[in-house]
Amino acid sequence: MQEHGRDAAPRLGVSGRVAAYFQGAQITPLLALVAFLLGVFAVIVTPREEEPQIDVTMANVIVPWPGAGVRDVEALIATPAEQVLAQMSGVEHVMSVSRPGVALLTVQFKVGVPRQTAVVRLYETVGANADWLPRGVGVGAPIIKPRGVDDVPIVALTLHGERTGAEALERVAQSIEAELKRVPGTREVKTIGGPGRAVLVEVDPERLAAVRLTLHELQAALQSANMGLPLGDVLRGNQAIALETGPFLQSADDVAALVLAVRDGKPVSLREVARVHEGAPPAERLVWHGQVQRDGGAAAIENAAVTLAITKKPGENAIDVADAVMRRVHELKNVVIPADVQVSETRNYGATANDKAMTLIKKLLFATLSVVALVFIALGRREAAIVGTAVILTLTVTLFASWAWGFTLNRVSLFALIFSIGILVDDAIVVVENIHRHQGLHPGKSLREIIPGAVDEVGGPTILATFTVIAALLPMAFVSGLMGPYMSPIPINASMGMLLSLAIAFTVTPWLARLWMKATHQVDSGKAAGHGLARWIAPLFERIFHPLLDERRGRRNRGLLGLAVLALIAVSIALPVLGVVVLKMLPFDNKSEFQVVVDMPAGTPVEKTAAVLRALGAHLATVPEVDNYQAYAGTAAPINFNGLVRQYDLRAGGEVGDLQVNLVDKAQRKEQSHLIAMRVRPALQAIGARFGANVKVVEVPPGPPVLAPLVAEVYGPDAAGRLAVARAVRGVFESTPGVVDVDDTTIAQAPKTLLLVDRAKAARLGVTQAAIASTLRMGLAGEAATYLHDASRHAVPALIQLPPELHGSLEPLLQLTVRATGGAAVPIRELVTVSDTVREQPIHHKDLLPVTYVVGDVAGASSTTPDSPLYGMFQMRPRLADLKMPDGGPLAESFIRQPANPYAGYAIKWDGEWQITYETFRDMGAAYAVGLILIYLLVVAHFGSYLTPLIIMAPIPLTLIGVMPGHALLHAQFTATSMIGMIALAGIIVRNSILLVDFIKLQLADGMGDSAPGRSQAESAPSGGSAPREAGERGGTRFRRAIVQSAITRAQPIVLTGLAAMIGALFILDDPIFNGLAISLIFGILVSTVLTLVVIPLLYFVAYRKRQPGLDAGGVPDPVHSTHP
Repeated sequence: MQEHGRDAAPRLGVSGRVAAYFQGAQITPLLALVAFLLGVFAVIVTPREEEPQIDVTMANVIVPWPGAGVRDVEALIATPAEQVLAQMSGVEHVMSVSRPGVALLTVQFKVGVPRQTAVVRLYETVGANADWLPRGVGVGAPIIKPRGVDDVPIVALTLHGERTGAEALERVAQSIEAELKRVPGTREVKTIGGPGRAVLVEVDPERLAAVRLTLHELQAALQSANMGLPLGDVLRGNQAIALETGPFLQSADDVAALVLAVRDGKPVSLREVARVHEGAPPAERLVWHGQVQRDGGAAAIENAAVTLAITKKPGENAIDVADAVMRRVHELKNVVIPADVQVSETRNYGATANDKAMTLIKKLLFATLSVVALVFIALGRREAAIVGTAVILTLTVTLFASWAWGFTLNRVSLFALIFSIGILVDDAIVVVENIHRHQGLHPGKSLREIIPGAVDEVGGPTILATFTVIAALLPMAFVSGLMGPYMSPIPINASMGMLLSLAIAFTVTPWLARLWMKATHQVDSGKAAGHGLARWIAPLFERIFHPLLDERRGRRNRGLLGLAVLALIAVSIALPVLGVVVLKMLPFDNKSEFQVVVDMPAGTPVEKTAAVLRALGAHLATVPEVDNYQAYAGTAAPINFNGLVRQYDLRAGGEVGDLQVNLVDKAQRKEQSHLIAMRVRPALQAIGARFGANVKVVEVPPGPPVLAPLVAEVYGPDAAGRLAVARAVRGVFESTPGVVDVDDTTIAQAPKTLLLVDRAKAARLGVTQAAIASTLRMGLAGEAATYLHDASRHAVPALIQLPPELHGSLEPLLQLTVRATGGAAVPIRELVTVSDTVREQPIHHKDLLPVTYVVGDVAGASSTTPDSPLYGMFQMRPRLADLKMPDGGPLAESFIRQPANPYAGYAIKWDGEWQITYETFRDMGAAYAVGLILIYLLVVAHFGSYLTPLIIMAPIPLTLIGVMPGHALLHAQFTATSMIGMIALAGIIVRNSILLVDFIKLQLADGMGDSAPGRSQAESAPSGGSAPREAGERGGTRFRRAIVQSAITRAQPIVLTGLAAMIGALFILDDPIFNGLAISLIFGILVSTVLTLVVIPLLYFVAYRKRQPGLDAGGVPDPVHSTHP
């Protein structure tokens, strides 16, 4: 370290030697140019998207078993399958649901397991253990469907028109599919909605019985008539002629003209026993588009619609793919897409990602300019230009490093850079400010002589301070679960940026300083050390420290100050405990969409579900912020990441419906999407209640999605007890203020009719039970006998079934006949008896245990229930404890893992947002602790003392005094991003403490006094009139003056770096998700910086005043005769 004030050549450390080399090296500007070009390259090639790519791999294993009951499916398929799948490594959870005729198993792999590895492992496991499937009972082969983030459509296009029906729209959509699949980067293009196209063979059971035919014979006739085979070649002369049989069935007329049999010498054609026509199958799904009209009153124009959902390939730039899709659609207008068909862009994640990226890049530029302006005000224009250049180079090379690491340009990675602006600029500010100060101290020296020593003086503490910030941030990269990779760009990008900023501060900054700063510097310029901020703050600090360092009353005053600080910390900690500051995982973002999910009782026809959706749509049309909506009855809307995890795309059947609601642009509305969703929820649920529907308003979660914000998993020894407990728990959910969107995984009792075959009578007639079952299914549900050969893009089936008007009664079904051994056509009514029962409940398993889920959300509808699921959960706990269990015992609770013995009694395990909040804050707390340990080790290694690091780290708790009151003042929730800000504060505040303590040591080592050689009068003598000089020139006075003068001298760089960090945070304050991070930084730095400049000198004084030899009578060391630790 340089010995200041000595005429001998200074002994430079590593940083000084690096600065001495690069300040005049020809390679320096070339390195700066390369760094800038690398950043430009990264901006061009880095894919842009709205959210980070999280390697979440799930897979569904579907095992069909037609006709099997729920209990058989659970016992013979689901349970053994779970045991097999749980053997795989890297599996987080194995879940299953057993329904009549099918088992659906979901394997959720741990976050970070590569998709390809997980899928290969799954296929190998299922293939190697195929023997767990029961043989000979009709169980189908397992179907494996891998799922990941790239299964979420990035573009959704809704086709609709005033005079265009659903059938025509579907044909147009199918034509567009092939064109869009040719767009580079697209992966899957799927049409949602549309009734489908078929040749409907609607059989009259009476006419069929009159000609003594069965449905199976009709099916066989269609299949055999549509058979064609190549027969080989016939040689004719010198040419081979290919022979084939034909013709195929090509139209509904061909099907209708088909001869089925000959009765009484007359051929019987299909049209004599059935109505044959081309059209849509019976409605299984209905889709329409509602465009809200504001002219002449709030109403929506609803038209039939279909939606094209387009996904992208992994690693592709979402913006480029979305733009290419939209260009291709524009090219297809009036070519493939008729003029009367409108194409509404109902989702474009590429456009939203680009908007978000451009907005954040602008904020990044403004933050940089603001920091440069701060340096300009504090130091001057040349110094500001140097700092600005260093920051730009740091950002550009950090962008390149981020691309090389594999990150995309998304909201989190860009927020990481904006958040980092304030700390990336620290190294450059400290170096430039110290060069600036040394110019004032040594006006006769050239910059070539000044720069190495000035850089070396702050080099050690700057290196240490940089690594302490990295030590605080980097452990956050190892947070587990979905939140880890979601937030990982923040610690990784910030840490890389800090290292690069340090390198630039020691290499490029000295070169720029020598090039741009004035060769000579006058002390009276107004910006030398001891002037500017120091001149203003010196009298203030003298007044502050005088009573605190006074020999008579100093101890008492320091004690009072300590008690006041401790009281403020206690009050800050009490704010979240008392609910003044609400704890939440992440707040909702301001999105342009939300979803309304509708569940009707099992067995509800699709037309009734559609009626509910139309009533809900009519109300949404009155909401000023709603632009349009798409209704999906009997099928699911295009999924988002939330829907992927909740498996909304598997929702099908007449009883389910979705409304995809699109809001006007954010600039055209005052309220955020979360407030709009909360406002419309009560009215929508009241409408649903009139129809007996369960209506949930589902928003896009700001972070990793879960099954629901509130999830209670009910475990117990028997199914009936679990069902009863689940209903009781649901009752508590529904009666708790603020808890909304309550549902469970049970189904309401719905009627079910069994047609029981008289096996003995059927056997005597030679009729099998399988023949009876397949005939009944064909008559009611319909079955494709064959397909037309008409060159359509999608196969057109010939569908055999009874006419829709006969589906309301069992009698037409029972009129159908089956062929007996003797050749007679026997009516089914003679072989079955009718029995009424109820539908079976589905059985859910999670991690090998049977479970029933109760779910809900918290909307903050009351003052007693803040807008956070955690508070709703804890509010319900006392009432849940009072519930009566079927076995008479208490309801046990588990928060972290499943009950240890679920068969001993009934228990609930809390999941949902609680689980991810617990895991995230647990891991962040561990990261915080690891960061503090690393900081302590680094400081011990640098200072060679066990006590000094404790003094340096003492201000860390002071951040609470700013963080918690700051959240309370702005009515903000304390979230995971707030915690990230607190962790970052530990490194930032320790950085300031290191600079301050290191300078105190330098002052003491130089024998700081009135006549310290080599120092300007501005620095060596206090400028205030109230300096504690009454002790004269005693050693104690010198020690006190060293403490005070160090605080005054280092106040400028500390305040500048603190203000820079606060300015960077100001630009993310308006973001709904990251405002917690901004609040933590702004208020934490504001309060802790002010307190650090006072507390650190006092702690240093108290810790070392009695540990020095040569104490004067007052117990204060004389630096002339002391050795400092």
